[in-house]
Amino acid sequence: MNNVKHINILDANDKELIRISKKGVLSLNLEEMHVIQDYYCKKGRNPTDVELETLAQTWSEHCVHKTFKGLIEYKDKSRTKIIDNLLKETVIKVTKKLNKKWCISVFKDNAGIIEFDKDNAIAFKIETHNHPSALEPYGGAGTGIGGVIRDILGVGLGAKPIMNTDIFCFGLPDFPYKKLPEGVLHPKRICKGVVAGVRDYGNRMGIPTANGAVIFDEGYAYNPLVYCGTIGIMPRDKCFKEAKPGDLIVAIGGRTGRDGIHGATFSSTELAKDTEVSAVQIGNPIMEKKVTDVVLRARDKNLYNAITDCGAGGFSSAVGEMGQDIGACVYLERIPLKYAGLAPWEIWISEAQERMVLAVPPEKLNKIMKIFKSEDVEATVLGEFTNDKKLLLLYNGETVGKMEMEFLHRGVPRFKRKAEWSRHKFPEPDFKQPGDLTSCLKKILAHPTVASKEWIIRQYDHEVQSGTVLKPLQGVNNDGPGDATVIKPLFRSRKGIVVSNGINPRYGRVDPYWMAASAIDEALRNNICAGGNLNRCALLDNFCWGSPEKEEQLAGLVRAALSCYDIAKVYGTPFISGKDSLNNEYLDYAKGVKISIPPTLLISAISVIPDIGKTISMDLKSPGNLIYILGETFDELGGSAYYAIRGYIGNNVP
Repeated sequence: MNNVKHINILDANDKELIRISKKGVLSLNLEEMHVIQDYYCKKGRNPTDVELETLAQTWSEHCVHKTFKGLIEYKDKSRTKIIDNLLKETVIKVTKKLNKKWCISVFKDNAGIIEFDKDNAIAFKIETHNHPSALEPYGGAGTGIGGVIRDILGVGLGAKPIMNTDIFCFGLPDFPYKKLPEGVLHPKRICKGVVAGVRDYGNRMGIPTANGAVIFDEGYAYNPLVYCGTIGIMPRDKCFKEAKPGDLIVAIGGRTGRDGIHGATFSSTELAKDTEVSAVQIGNPIMEKKVTDVVLRARDKNLYNAITDCGAGGFSSAVGEMGQDIGACVYLERIPLKYAGLAPWEIWISEAQERMVLAVPPEKLNKIMKIFKSEDVEATVLGEFTNDKKLLLLYNGETVGKMEMEFLHRGVPRFKRKAEWSRHKFPEPDFKQPGDLTSCLKKILAHPTVASKEWIIRQYDHEVQSGTVLKPLQGVNNDGPGDATVIKPLFRSRKGIVVSNGINPRYGRVDPYWMAASAIDEALRNNICAGGNLNRCALLDNFCWGSPEKEEQLAGLVRAALSCYDIAKVYGTPFISGKDSLNNEYLDYAKGVKISIPPTLLISAISVIPDIGKTISMDLKSPGNLIYILGETFDELGGSAYYAIRGYIGNNVP
């Protein structure tokens, strides 16, 4: 049989190892290739292409967050600090210290889960789909929202999606075409395509898209940022899952094709003009709606022990993660294909959309299959979970992959990197204050970041499911932006959830520490202003950065994470979920430079309130209302919209 290729790494020198990684779009560095080489030297054989691809997906920055979990030597003017796992030393650490009893599941599953009432819980997750949206805006954004919806469907034993969020960062709409490198789409085209992608996927699935923001900045001209979030509700007793030896591996939903191959690894490196568009997935929201319906029906009948979505890495990640503590055996030829001709490794790592994997006890298979058939959802038994702590992959009777789960999930070497922070000094603005500030106000209001986003918001159905209490557009004519959105998840209850966000990347150019502080503060102020409860408020962090291999970039990332710890501790708000998207850079071959995005952190806040009748919209209610400013005002216009319209950044940020 000749179903697989064996990749000769045993005799490869360093140059050849790097060539293998680059040619295969594996995004594995030399140290990682050495570890893999040593592993197979002990095995006395070369890896198959299936095995090497499996390791690349599982070890990708996108999947395993190597930078955050690595060892960082951080320096600034006042100190040198060794950080052993940035994630554990900041956002996870503050969450553990706060120890909120209403936090049910944090940083363990596809989403964070908090208590809603004695019978129900709320799940929240935000993902990014930046690289795919730069290449194919409509498909990239659509599958971005589709993927995070499946995260909610795959958290615990499954939550019902009840609301979507979207936060975008684009280049300026009037960005000169002549400044765009070859192969880069214009920001206006990206913007329209991304909005349409999120609109069509969310609307067709019947999920309201009701909270978001849009930033326009020249720094995103080459790399847009597309944050997609989903909130779900689930029974309290369905918050945890565990695949068991003997459970059948059942795949449901869409068929597998070549779309999305190398999605995890290509998003772990920079973009360039020759980046393959085939790494972008193709979405089908109607199929995902059917998958959602049958999963929730099967969940309520207790017909499976565990579930997860096929996201980055496809089946390799889904099955690998579910079986990492027990083992799994998969028959790749059983996987339904969109068309013939796929190699085993392509079948295994494809990121084709609308697919879920369930761990089903054999005695419950017939019942669950009837539910799937009732909605015409294709379902296939791919294999079974074992008890040997190995991953075994077969294709038409041939073993095409076999390795220990321990090596697959814990064999990746830890990064050891240096980060040195030196604050960049921008020219300090020097101009007289205008006598009439009205013209300045008009310019600020006309800036695309500040101007009305009604043309975007109106494209989304934010009324579907009939639970939106405080909508994204408010005021007498429902045409003014709101601080936050309020959702009523259950018809029989007056309890609600308040959802808000904070983002200000212009501060990040000055100091990411204060950018993070500002984002947390903004998200919480927005939440409280709508009636949110600070004592029942949780946060989500989404870091988007340039290359962590650059010391100054990594130092900024460290500062932002340290700020998350400090500010969340003061407010008493735990983090329940998060995601990092690094290497948001574009390689301009013509100029021989890599162009990074501004350091960007999105903070999302969600709080539970006892009575939706006490929420507050931001519009003034009647003539004669008094306006108060709370707090002191300082010389802190750095990063402001006022400086932006004058072409400055400044140095003094709040």
